[in-house]
Amino acid sequence: MAQKVEEKDSQEENKFHWFLMVVAIPSLFAIVIALVALSILGINIFETAKDIGGKIPFISQYVSEENQPSTDEFEKNIISLEAEIKDREAKMEQLQSKIDSKDTQLKRMELEKAQLQAQIEELTAIQEENKRAFREIVKTYETMSAKSAAPIISNMETSEAVKILTNIKPESLAAIMEKLPAEEAAKYTELLTNETNGN
Repeated sequence: MAQKVEEKDSQEENKFHWFLMVVAIPSLFAIVIALVALSILGINIFETAKDIGGKIPFISQYVSEENQPSTDEFEKNIISLEAEIKDREAKMEQLQSKIDSKDTQLKRMELEKAQLQAQIEELTAIQEENKRAFREIVKTYETMSAKSAAPIISNMETSEAVKILTNIKPESLAAIMEKLPAEEAAKYTELLTNETNGN
């Protein structure tokens, strides 16, 4: 059964090859030879077809000059297309300039961002340095004798004194408060209490 199908397919292929070799290729070759011969003789086959086309109704609709646009119409079309091209080029230039301005703006913003980041890092470093220095001051007051620290605390501005006293260890704080005059000790105790309750 499979052999019969293959034989049938090969017969159809043979018929197609025969058609190509006997009919199609020789016909195309003959047409090309005829066109070359006519052009050598000086006969323009397309002009002749145009002339004949005016006499044959079916062909005349494809070849007649009435259906062909005039040169004025071509020129008008060309002018309108050139105007459209220029208009689109102008729009492209506008868009390109907008893109360029946005790129410039983006670069400026990135530069500002980098500057702000650098400022933030600098301020953070300063803040860390201030915290470290303040911890050193607090440590100094903790290591100092209460007799020496009390007069210094009483001569300081109140806000600075409270800031230092809130960060001193409780043992050192108690010793310093003991050496302060009673009014000042009461004042600082009240301020420390308010500071603690506020936090």
